[in-house]
Amino acid sequence: MKSGHIYVVQMCSGVHPEENLEQLKALLSQQTLMQPALVCLPESWLAFCQTPQQTLGQAQNNAYWITQIQQLCRDFNIWLAAGTIALTDGLGRYYAASLLFNNEGVEVARYNKIHLFDADVADSAGQYRESTLTRPGDDIVTVDSPFGRLGLSVCYDLRFPGLYQAMREQGAEILLVPSAFTTVTGAAHWQPLLQARAIETQCYVVAAAQVGEHENGRQTYGHSLVVSPWGVCLGEAQTQVGVIHAQLDLSDLHAIRQKMPVAAHNRFKSDFYE
Repeated sequence: MKSGHIYVVQMCSGVHPEENLEQLKALLSQQTLMQPALVCLPESWLAFCQTPQQTLGQAQNNAYWITQIQQLCRDFNIWLAAGTIALTDGLGRYYAASLLFNNEGVEVARYNKIHLFDADVADSAGQYRESTLTRPGDDIVTVDSPFGRLGLSVCYDLRFPGLYQAMREQGAEILLVPSAFTTVTGAAHWQPLLQARAIETQCYVVAAAQVGEHENGRQTYGHSLVVSPWGVCLGEAQTQVGVIHAQLDLSDLHAIRQKMPVAAHNRFKSDFYE
């Protein structure tokens, strides 16, 4: 049972939404999009701002850009997992919101990033404090689609396996992980973490990433990946801007789960994410 066609877009986003949207349109125009098509974008793809304050300012204007994204879905006849877009909470902070649109431009799901990246890293930035102005989400989000049941997450969430176990308990078959991993943490942990989440949940993992040196001074790792429930890498974008394509087979997924029913065997289910 094929899941439809997955297109994973690796971007080098700048600070200007209009330029990033044009970059996306150009990349999609180069593809022969087979139907049904799910396009997956990286974290902060619309505006990779220089400071949390700039991101908050951008969040005030993103309602306009969402209308443009909805039109893009209709124009290209695609479902779109729109990485993250900053959306104001109305109280002086913003959510890192991952929005899912169908091919008619209708928003069918929203996930607010739960785990915020507050860490010191030996790179050009040195220190990351997402919690400065980002409000963490609280809700697990899974949703049915033509591609299978999708579980939504973002970047730093990847280090917290309990979230993915909870999505598996909600029936997730495909885990989406839009990201902007640093070059340092990416080189050390990106692929093994994605493979671990795929193997332990017996889900496909689709991870669209930012790549390269950005206008905001950030350096991101790239290597967007599609990983099978057995932990096999089905596609990788390396370190270039571009698109990778995969067609997932849910029959393989359910065969793996039947032969090794780890979800039924798990004796340490947690209610932390309930």
